[in-house]
Amino acid sequence: MEKKSKALEITKKIVKFILFFGVGILFVYLSIKDLNAEQWNDLKSSAAVAMQNGGWVFLCLAFVIGLTDNVIRALRNKQLLTPLGYNVRSSSVFNSVMVCYLANLAFPRLGEVLRCTYLQYYDRVPFEKTLGTVITERAVDFICFLIVLISAILLNTRVLSELIVDDQGTSLGESLSSTFNNWIHNYKFFIIVGVIIILCVVAYLTRNRWGKIGFFAKIKKFFEGIWQGLISIKDLEKPWLFIVYTLLIWILYFAEVLACVQAFPFLNGLPLMAIFTVFAMGNIGFLIGPGGLGAYPLLVAATLVLYNVNYTQGLATGWVGWGVQTLMVVSVGTCCMIAASLTKRKMNVQEQEK
Repeated sequence: MEKKSKALEITKKIVKFILFFGVGILFVYLSIKDLNAEQWNDLKSSAAVAMQNGGWVFLCLAFVIGLTDNVIRALRNKQLLTPLGYNVRSSSVFNSVMVCYLANLAFPRLGEVLRCTYLQYYDRVPFEKTLGTVITERAVDFICFLIVLISAILLNTRVLSELIVDDQGTSLGESLSSTFNNWIHNYKFFIIVGVIIILCVVAYLTRNRWGKIGFFAKIKKFFEGIWQGLISIKDLEKPWLFIVYTLLIWILYFAEVLACVQAFPFLNGLPLMAIFTVFAMGNIGFLIGPGGLGAYPLLVAATLVLYNVNYTQGLATGWVGWGVQTLMVVSVGTCCMIAASLTKRKMNVQEQEK
């Protein structure tokens, strides 16, 4: 029975791995499936431009900014561990962060496990303690991500409303307005709204039963983890420092995208708001694909099209930006793994006495 359970668990992990990478490959396919030979050449030449006329300097700068961002992330994690009574080495925390990102490129969510395991092995921090800090960080970053995304949407309401959505020249704003008017004058709309309200009331009244179902229990646990992570910040000795670290992390995220954009002459004059929107939409790509594979370049290209940038040029920008980020994670993450093999483990009290 136990062997069957282990086999089933392994099968689930393999299926998840295939599905996750399948999503990335799907986005790669969607981004290039309609390109003709001329567009392929334009894509390659647009990407090559980034290495000409000093563009490589900006790409190197983006690499350094990304690395600095992860250093600050490590300092933030160390701050969360200190109140728990663990004086963790800064090098260990940084190594764990980079190993986490490196592992996530290949096996989704494995990085978080390795991060906790790493600190448990090298610095004697219990697995569950590190996991608690990871949940806190994920909760805070999720809130920041929503703020950035909503801000980008609100800043681009005019651009989005003027976006042409069909061959007749209908704008997105006109299309949505027409659809809304059709809804409110259709009795079926009110029936659907009524049914949704009833379902919400029933779901609320029977919430204790729903909470026992595995799928809904996981959702509940996820949001409870976010809430617990957020309220745990108040117990820090210097909560303002945690806020500063978090702001720096997201400012550097944006600065990395800004540096990459500067490497492309055809993006000169692009409004800062457009770059911020690319930054916001690109973050979605890292959520839905393994390390942003396929999804990030596609979202970057689709966003830049809104600002009258050629699709293939936008796609080249996305792929180069993704490449810089991935190169940083792979190269630095590999170095951290090598450094880890040469790092001495901390001894506990019993081992020191011996």
